[in-house]
Amino acid sequence: MSIFQITLIIAMVMLSICLLLTAIRFAIGPTLPDRVTAFDLFVANVIGIIVIYTELTHNEDFIDVAMILSLFGFLGSISFAFYIMRITK
Repeated sequence: MSIFQITLIIAMVMLSICLLLTAIRFAIGPTLPDRVTAFDLFVANVIGIIVIYTELTHNEDFIDVAMILSLFGFLGSISFAFYIMRITK
């Protein structure tokens, strides 16, 4: 095992811990913006885990999944911002 692979495993463990904390924030978020922000962070953590897994296994098939997931996360953020703009007017 190289130092690069050890670093990737440590990064995956840290992202998994962040994913757990984000899920807790999503569950107890008192307002809708808190939950949407937690969901965006959840998506970003999952994308990071997918990319690290792709590098560890040398299987480039999961990069497409990460790109589609980032697109859905971005569209979710934009639609929520549009919703907030419509409410405040």
